[in-house]
Amino acid sequence: MPPQQDILARFGVTRVINAAGTVTRLGASRIHPEVIEAMNAAAQSSVDIGALQGRASELISEYTGAAAGIVTSGAMGGLLVGTAACLAGLDPNKMARLPDTSGMRNEFVVPRSHRNSYDHGVRAAGARLIEVGLPDRLTACGVRDTEAWEIESAITERTAGVLYLARSDARPTLPEVVRVAQSARVPVLVDAAAELPPASNLRRFIDEGADLVVFSGGKGLGGPSASGILCGRRDLVGSALLQQLDLDYLYPDWQPPPQLIDKRDLPGVPRHGIGRGCKVGKEQIVGLLAALTRFVQETDTARNQRFAAIADSLVAALRELPALEVRGVCDGAHGGLPLVEVRILDAIALAARLRAGTPSVHVDSTNADEGVLVLVTTCLSEDDVPTLGAAFSAALGG
Repeated sequence: MPPQQDILARFGVTRVINAAGTVTRLGASRIHPEVIEAMNAAAQSSVDIGALQGRASELISEYTGAAAGIVTSGAMGGLLVGTAACLAGLDPNKMARLPDTSGMRNEFVVPRSHRNSYDHGVRAAGARLIEVGLPDRLTACGVRDTEAWEIESAITERTAGVLYLARSDARPTLPEVVRVAQSARVPVLVDAAAELPPASNLRRFIDEGADLVVFSGGKGLGGPSASGILCGRRDLVGSALLQQLDLDYLYPDWQPPPQLIDKRDLPGVPRHGIGRGCKVGKEQIVGLLAALTRFVQETDTARNQRFAAIADSLVAALRELPALEVRGVCDGAHGGLPLVEVRILDAIALAARLRAGTPSVHVDSTNADEGVLVLVTTCLSEDDVPTLGAAFSAALGG
């Protein structure tokens, strides 16, 4: 029995075949052995977490072009501490009050079409979201979406920032939003959790003027599920780190990472912040850095070739099964990531039978009501292809 199945069996659970992609509910990314080795080494050592985050900042800056960066507890944790940084800055008294923001700048302007479940991380820090615009193009009622002038008109003395959800079809464009935000001297926080690959997006949003950018570590980067990146302005990243770290120090003993924080800028050591529950362990920090380094060193073309080989094998394995229409496709929004599209009349029932099988197979059933299932290759290996073929055959009654 493979080691991963042995440890799961010991705790009474079974491995699933994940053709749904790097979704958190299925454990997110398939972590490379090199990253696992780095995490194992870190797990057996003690280290100053602040100093480790300082070194992480240097590496993240190198790869993103940002002035600073830290490892967070996933992208949503990054949204929470990034928001907290915009709300409190380097004021320990404001940090201690969060999420109580009475009397503070506490509003984040957000295009209505950018609202989603994950902006709960912004609201959890104490921010109030101010929606603007109408997504007519997304509701098939017209061609317009929120426009930059609507964001500009919503910025007041209560505005602490602008929240922007990065998508390939996001409107208005980020440069348009940055222009009006900079004019009003308010920061732009970009949620780019699922925007890797392509690798160029590591720098794109910073280059376009974002003050803070959040990426997931457990999706395209191939890092630990409970990791993410927050990068951007040094003062804001430093504030975010302060509100996440264990700060049980007397002031003379406190040595925050100089890459991010000058203790002379603060009257004392802040109390444990609102992000304390979003702490990141040494294993996650080191694992994220190892995964980030691997991601940057591998070209998008080479990465897609790896996944294309799996996709081609899947198409060959499934094409002869009855009632299925199978073809390889590319996810244009994520650097041409190879996928497999399966069409069948009752896709909802097929997806349910796959999940109920042994082993349980999970596919992307987002568009199952339209007769479409998608097999995402990012969490699969060539060894999974025969198992998937047999699972589909069984689910089809073969």
